[in-house]
Amino acid sequence: MTALSVSTSSAASLRADALVVGVAKGAKGIVVAPGAEAVIEAFEGKLAEVLTTLGATGGEGEAVKVSSPAGLKAPLVLAVGLGDAEQGFSEEALRRAAGVAARTLAGTKKVALALPAESAEDAGAIALGALLGAYSYATYKSNGAGKEPVGELVVLTSRKGSKDAKAAVERATAVGEEMNRARDLINMAPNDLNPKAFATIAQAAGKEHGLKVEVLDEKALAKGGFGGILGVGVGSTNPPRLVKVAYTHPKAKATLAFVGKGITYDSGGISLKPAGHNETMKCDMAGAAAVFATVVAAKRLGLAVNITGWLALAENMPSGSATRPGDVLRMYGGKTVEVLNTDAEGRLVLADAIVRAGEENPDVIVDVATLTGAMVLALGTRIFGVMSNSDELRDTLHATAQEAGEQSWPMPLPVELRKGMTESTIADLANMGERMGGGLVAGLFLKEFVAEGIDWAHLDIAGPAFHEGAPYGYTPKGGTASAVRTLLRFAERTAAGDKA
Repeated sequence: MTALSVSTSSAASLRADALVVGVAKGAKGIVVAPGAEAVIEAFEGKLAEVLTTLGATGGEGEAVKVSSPAGLKAPLVLAVGLGDAEQGFSEEALRRAAGVAARTLAGTKKVALALPAESAEDAGAIALGALLGAYSYATYKSNGAGKEPVGELVVLTSRKGSKDAKAAVERATAVGEEMNRARDLINMAPNDLNPKAFATIAQAAGKEHGLKVEVLDEKALAKGGFGGILGVGVGSTNPPRLVKVAYTHPKAKATLAFVGKGITYDSGGISLKPAGHNETMKCDMAGAAAVFATVVAAKRLGLAVNITGWLALAENMPSGSATRPGDVLRMYGGKTVEVLNTDAEGRLVLADAIVRAGEENPDVIVDVATLTGAMVLALGTRIFGVMSNSDELRDTLHATAQEAGEQSWPMPLPVELRKGMTESTIADLANMGERMGGGLVAGLFLKEFVAEGIDWAHLDIAGPAFHEGAPYGYTPKGGTASAVRTLLRFAERTAAGDKA
């Protein structure tokens, strides 16, 4: 595991294997960012000129290496691009640059980051980006072989405000480690991560961090009437689970319920996905991974808010016992649903969990799910959609995501799209409605299961949850831990009494 720390040492005097500085695009060429003054001095004021000769432009995602001159303890300097200097250095730009540095220097024992940490928030952004960029997953490589991550990351800051910077880096450590825990779960092979295995992992984390964990197995689910979760999981030899992970704080004045879709593998069931659409469906539990990681991170940070995470876990498989199109499920709470497409299974497990969460009267329910391909078509692969029964909550979560460095977009819940789901001739609802606006239809379906008087929001993370392209910034190939930062920042704001 990569170690993370903060230091007020000079960039010139700190012993490290590599030293990272930031460069940006200026009006007359590249500009070396603040934090690298000692490095500029060691290069006799010619660092920008040297880097330009080597092809540096300061563009985002760029990384240029140069050997260190006398006067620096680190033998290598890595310049990472921050973008346009005139736009300033946002926290997200710092996160991404630090992530590029950590990826570029994979296998290096000790890396010092002399990026522009002009505030505690900057230091925290650099630390988080570096820790996320250092992530690697080599569990299934022969003898554990793979590209080793950076061994130690040191964020350099000034002495002024160093106490606040240290606290920010400590927060980044907790957030980054839990996001990487979520990434591990998403990347794990589905033959190893089934519902029971996920529940066992949650129980172990609960014991480690002092969280209350309750697991409902298939017998308890049947006794309780959880027809949605059972209906999705009945076709698999790996039975479903509903896991409750609860964190409470003695000074909490609000309670949040986070509900995560946890389909550990989604074949589509009897409505089988075609070839080319199921190879990455181990990631269909990314919502549950995000919720799990958020609750653990909240406990590690000691947030003054109560949070209950609900992990709705099932494996959606075709078999002689699987739910068929045309079957009717009696959901938890009594509503009936005609299943028209078994590949619209996420909304079924979430509906049961949302009803159960609502029984505890939380102030807010937020569900997180890789729910619809329609949302990917609407927003692409880097933005998640936000829907809610409260415009205020929807807008708050959108603003919170932006603040946390995640891309989201507020989406409507048009009442006219509800009609298609309510036209079942034999059940209260159908699990499918109009084809156009499918992501919104799914949100409307979930809304049907929210208890009256409870503010609820739905985050459809189908696009950004699993990255299939080349790594960029601090985002690796594979699981990303999308929505963790948004949920956690929302919890922090709630703890502070600031939800607006």
